[in-house]
Amino acid sequence: MKAALSYIEQHREPFLQELFEWLRIPSISAEPTHATDMKRCAEWVQQALLKAGLDRAEVMPTNGNPIVYGEKIIDPQRPTVLIYGHYDVMPVDPREAWLSDPFEPEIRHGRIWARGANDDKGQSFMHLKAAEAMIRTGQLPCNLKFMIEGEEEIGSASLERWCQEQTERLAADLILVSDTSLLGWETPSITCGLRGLCYMEVEVTGPDKDLHSGLYGGAVANPANVLSHLIASLTDEQGRITIPGFYDGVRDLTPQERALFAQAPFDESAYRASIGIPTTSGETGYSTLERTGIRPSLDVNGLWSGYTGEGSKTVIPSKAFAKISMRLVPNQDFQYIATLFEHHFRALAPDSVTVQVRFLHGGMPYVCPTDLPGYRAAAEAMRQTFGRDPLPFYSGGSIPIISTFEKVLGLRSILMGFGLGEDAIHSPNESFALQNFYRGIETIVRFHSLYAQTMQSLQA
Repeated sequence: MKAALSYIEQHREPFLQELFEWLRIPSISAEPTHATDMKRCAEWVQQALLKAGLDRAEVMPTNGNPIVYGEKIIDPQRPTVLIYGHYDVMPVDPREAWLSDPFEPEIRHGRIWARGANDDKGQSFMHLKAAEAMIRTGQLPCNLKFMIEGEEEIGSASLERWCQEQTERLAADLILVSDTSLLGWETPSITCGLRGLCYMEVEVTGPDKDLHSGLYGGAVANPANVLSHLIASLTDEQGRITIPGFYDGVRDLTPQERALFAQAPFDESAYRASIGIPTTSGETGYSTLERTGIRPSLDVNGLWSGYTGEGSKTVIPSKAFAKISMRLVPNQDFQYIATLFEHHFRALAPDSVTVQVRFLHGGMPYVCPTDLPGYRAAAEAMRQTFGRDPLPFYSGGSIPIISTFEKVLGLRSILMGFGLGEDAIHSPNESFALQNFYRGIETIVRFHSLYAQTMQSLQA
């Protein structure tokens, strides 16, 4: 392992320049105009895997964006780690809010600034360079397989079917993922739980065309007004979601469990300052960490209607739209929640408008037991890198495909991420700390060594 860690130290600058090449490709999966960039990005990943020393790497077509698969098999008797990541990134809007070109990476204040710097190109790239360091120094202790997809930011629509078709190829002992964050700069943590997701779009229609608000105002239902009332009614004054049956099966933590959860270091005032808010809000009776980790939530992600250009145009809009996401916790099925949401939303609507409800995508919650050999290896690898034991942590985010991996491939995923809250993923000015980028590569090398040792001892 020492030789691999020394290789990383010697190649810091070349690693960084290679990552910059990848970050320059605007692989925005949500925007069809970037279809050519998606293909170019997948081909770049393929070549990067081969350059790292893998035996094979290929770009595999799907009904959507291609998936890149690669492998390095050193001994069929050794444990096999399947590494998952994604090469697609979020849109950059509003572009004017960026301090630099989102697709021309820069180093400022010890951080990499670019779209995808953290999520997930920077974190996926750590695995490629860890593999290279182990392979080039002859210290790869286990078999490696990679699957890097291009649709994570739009729901991984093609990946489940691809996994079903490739179950034999994807045979492994566990999946390793770096697409999550640490609790803090000096507080290592491993994500052992993710919330699920149910993402909906609603459309409210009134008149068959936009109308003059003076001639028709007060006599015709305004879809924008109606939609505002409907959305407001989805939560009550206590911050609870009002959809009947929404909380069925949701388990309240015991006082002992909540006390353990509260041990995670968290500075409420620093949290507020980091996002520029005067106070936090949410479901009454729960802390901020509980609201974002172990409780479900409902949020409007987009809202549009009528005239939104400069100046005035006094109309009653014909239509109003909203995108609404619900983050789910264990025992909540996203398909069941989607049905509940649709029935409730339609029932709320007055007869003066018509309503359409569309399910966009979703995923199940995920919980990783902390007694797995892979988790123990990840925890020890983190301890060796950071100098202290990592805390198990329930993240408020969602990676819908993780629960699918367990269902389709029968594999647990270890979520060993290295991002920080201040990295601003999905927002303008996304960044990734250089120190954590290099820490991540080192920790991944340690993980593979420790995991191989653990599995060999179990087999003895």
